[in-house]
Amino acid sequence: MEKTSKEIYVDRKRVIVTRTDLKGIIEFANQDFMDISGYSLDELVNHPHNIVRHPDMPAVIFKLMWKRIQLSQDIFAVVKNRAKNGDYYWVTTKFEVRRDPLTNKVNGYIAYRKAADKKLVDKITKLYNELFLIESASGIDASEKYLIGFLDSQNKTYDQFIDDIVDKGWLSKLFFM
Repeated sequence: MEKTSKEIYVDRKRVIVTRTDLKGIIEFANQDFMDISGYSLDELVNHPHNIVRHPDMPAVIFKLMWKRIQLSQDIFAVVKNRAKNGDYYWVTTKFEVRRDPLTNKVNGYIAYRKAADKKLVDKITKLYNELFLIESASGIDASEKYLIGFLDSQNKTYDQFIDDIVDKGWLSKLFFM
């Protein structure tokens, strides 16, 4: 699939939801996800979630995300996704660990997404472009080293950095809509 330079407008009222198993295989996708990504439910279910991964996204962000959720820690991220037709869209995502209600054992993950606002995308794009260039030239370990140095230079953890740039108010309202 080719990528395009066309951005998809995501209505800020929409909440995109997917549920995956422990390996990132999609088990559920809501209608908003299908509408925006251009994929049907049959094209999504039982397929890896990275079907919507945009090739410009630095892999180190996904490495960090997977590390955190595999440690049963929720994480926020700003993600550029690619639709089926190659267009792209930016979302703010909360990745949550899903547990079996009887055993409390982790059995998958849920991602809640909302449109990322323009100011947020502008802030994160410079960092992501730098990470992507480093990965392309020197690999993911070099990109991770740069990210750690970037955060250290600001005396922040990844979570603190994200907290400073992401408005998470939408998530607290999510279950009361």
